[in-house]
Amino acid sequence: MTALRVDTATRTLILPDGRSIPCSIGRAGALPAADKREGDGATPLGVWPIRTVLFRRDRAVPPAGMMLPWRWIGAEDGWSDDPADPSYNRPVWHPHRFSAERLVREDGLYDVIVVLGHNDAPVVPGAGSAIFLHCWRDASPTEGCVAVEKGALLDLLPGLKAGDRIEIR
Repeated sequence: MTALRVDTATRTLILPDGRSIPCSIGRAGALPAADKREGDGATPLGVWPIRTVLFRRDRAVPPAGMMLPWRWIGAEDGWSDDPADPSYNRPVWHPHRFSAERLVREDGLYDVIVVLGHNDAPVVPGAGSAIFLHCWRDASPTEGCVAVEKGALLDLLPGLKAGDRIEIR
């Protein structure tokens, strides 16, 4: 089982072979997962399974040798961020009657999305949604995710498989 590690103090993603790459985390820093709340801008500390990868078809393709499950995203894809939604912290389709983030963005942040298993088994309404490993924008802070340069993200994908995890500490 491969474990990626995020060192929130140094803002680095540490690969299983010991190499590290710069990363960004939430604008509010990191906090224990039990304290995570929707919209707080914090990255939850803990060990999260890597669930799947989402690709924006016109901006990225799965790299050769990738073993993780994946799918394309399009304009209708979203992720519920409304604690009142029965589909909270789950993928949804737009239009959606509750608040839901659009996964197709013009800024490139979601060209490649690695979905992490934070608050998904079981889902606790309000305990944080859409915690991803995704592309960054010049090391800018995220809304609670972990982000790295797009090329680095694509390069690490072939080394991951179902059952792997990321540790945020």
